[in-house]
Amino acid sequence: MGLLRGVIDPELGGNIVDLGMVSGVQVSPDGDVAIAVKLTIAGCPLRAQIKKDVETRIATHPGVRAVRIDWGEMTSEERSGVMLKARWAARELAPDTEIPATARVLAIASGKGGVGKSSITVNLAVAMAAMGYRVGVLDADIWGFSVPRMLGLDGRLAGVKDADGKGKIIPHERAIGSGLLKVVSTGLLVDDEGTALMWRGLMLTKAVEQFLRDVRWGDLDYLLIDMPPGTGDVQMGLARLLPRTDLVIVTTPALAAQKVAIRAADMARRSFLRVAGVIENMSSFTCDHGERYALFGEGGGQSLADEVGVDLLGQVPLEASVASGGDEGEPVALHGHGPAAEALRAIATKIVTETVPPVEMAGCSARLLDAVERALGPVARA
Repeated sequence: MGLLRGVIDPELGGNIVDLGMVSGVQVSPDGDVAIAVKLTIAGCPLRAQIKKDVETRIATHPGVRAVRIDWGEMTSEERSGVMLKARWAARELAPDTEIPATARVLAIASGKGGVGKSSITVNLAVAMAAMGYRVGVLDADIWGFSVPRMLGLDGRLAGVKDADGKGKIIPHERAIGSGLLKVVSTGLLVDDEGTALMWRGLMLTKAVEQFLRDVRWGDLDYLLIDMPPGTGDVQMGLARLLPRTDLVIVTTPALAAQKVAIRAADMARRSFLRVAGVIENMSSFTCDHGERYALFGEGGGQSLADEVGVDLLGQVPLEASVASGGDEGEPVALHGHGPAAEALRAIATKIVTETVPPVEMAGCSARLLDAVERALGPVARA
């Protein structure tokens, strides 16, 4: 069993013993060794490589005459357990990035498109910068980038070389009061925002990785990441690269949107990311006569928050000023008036004062909580 701990599953990144793939070993007096190995699926494409590694390590041990591998397939429960261990191992081995250790990372996520996730991201970013914070905005919605237009930024990103000769990307900056925005987006890599980026999954993950490792972010208090909808490659890559990320889930009041958004929460929990809260967007519309209309239903945000077990951070009403502010590059939370602007600023205030306070405010309690979560490992899912 000790020798088998040297056999690494190339896909899961852990050794086959600690991952629970070795269900038994029998050694006969004559030196015949029978090893029972359970694969995640019967047709695992890495079976031949695992077989070669097992035989190489065991066959060379003194006294071993022959090695036989008895293959099996995991049950769904066993497979879930293995994936849980693998994701935790990936979290512990997270690579270095340019994101400062003191920056709080918030991924603004949703289960589906069209819920106003990018609008929420930019409005929270400008509201937090207006409070004097240094806020990074990473537009990880590679295909559907819209952050540059919403923040009134254009022009391609520039690059410089460090003293060691490595190239670094310089984010676009925008001063807001005593605060500062630093923005990176694939929309700042093309000459025309109408250009379609026809990238496959691996390229998407690599783009996000480059934004985290090759951008000279400098000092940051917060990094807000505008996530693509769903639970695909970018989401899994982010969990591996920035395991300290907190998720804020955006939904509309519609029950259908809430049921889809729960998948984003499930992905976060499976990846050991904390869900910080839920924001309900487009909650209602109030006409000039003061009549309120729940155009997309009611209760979806609170229902999602209750199901996930987190706070409903706020409800943003449906107002034309939110859309026009994004179109003009002046998010409504910056200088706007009305219920939507006030709701967005209130959510930003709640985040920085209660939900995800900056490091200097979080102090020992946040560091202790992080240490406890890491110590508990895969059991710390609640």
